[in-house]
Amino acid sequence: MTNVQKTGRMTGGQTRRLTWLGYGSCAMAGCLWGTGFYFGKLALREMSVGHMVLYRFLFASLGMLPVLLVSALHPTGPKWSAREWRTLLIAAALGIPIQFLLQFAGLARTTVSHASLMVGTMPVLLALGATIWSGERLDRIGWIALAGSTVGAALIVMGGHPASAAGSGPTLAGDLLVVLSLTIALGWILLNKHLMEVHSPLTVTAYGILSGTAMLAAWVVTVDGPPPVMHVSRTAWLALAASGVLCTATTTLLWNWGIHHVPASRAGVFLNIEPALGSLLGVELLGDTLGPFAWVGGGLILAAAVTLTARGQKMEPEVILE
Repeated sequence: MTNVQKTGRMTGGQTRRLTWLGYGSCAMAGCLWGTGFYFGKLALREMSVGHMVLYRFLFASLGMLPVLLVSALHPTGPKWSAREWRTLLIAAALGIPIQFLLQFAGLARTTVSHASLMVGTMPVLLALGATIWSGERLDRIGWIALAGSTVGAALIVMGGHPASAAGSGPTLAGDLLVVLSLTIALGWILLNKHLMEVHSPLTVTAYGILSGTAMLAAWVVTVDGPPPVMHVSRTAWLALAASGVLCTATTTLLWNWGIHHVPASRAGVFLNIEPALGSLLGVELLGDTLGPFAWVGGGLILAAAVTLTARGQKMEPEVILE
């Protein structure tokens, strides 16, 4: 439990400090997430989508083992109920095997820059999810921003090519798979937010990644067979390790801790770092090109996300920290 749950109140200085640390954690997570598509694209040159995602989460699980050991040796807080375990498993299934297999299947069919720009729709999806499931209301400007983001995503998709023409450039199928994965990720975020009202972000993150990785391994080994070990280059191994430890374990831990201390709708602005940095890496390091539709669409998505998150309603500290 947090100190707020124990005492009911925190001083103004403590609240401000936790708030700034929460925003800082979300910002760092956004920066690290921005490199994920780049590392994934490097590994996809040498293995299938399923094997790449599996290796990513095996490395992420290694990064979570110290957290799990600390939790096991020093158990604190309320015990997990059967209902909470079901929620955790559903969240893990949505957030790891389902989301990431779809997302990187999309990346295999499009460019890093296109996939990164599509991620810019996530803050808007967060705002929409809060409106539907948490009872928050969007005002007129909010709905205009939501419409602008939708138009932006459509423009980026229009810049792709039909799947039959898939090559090294963006494709319609790839862009749409990335958007579908983001919609599924929304359920993962909201379920984790619910669990962290009772359990610590460290515990939710560790159990979620480990259980999701177990589901992912069962699926990938059954469908694609054992992952390759021989003939994998050093570059691919480094990319897999970086994507697992930095872009998955560290980012999920930072993000979960951050949204535990600030409203998720306002933290969503830091998700905009991912499409900006990801598209820049794609253009500068992988030679991606962005057409006029993609530039305009990306601008609309980022503008909509900043508008929604920057205008989020203020919340009482006790609500933010519950």
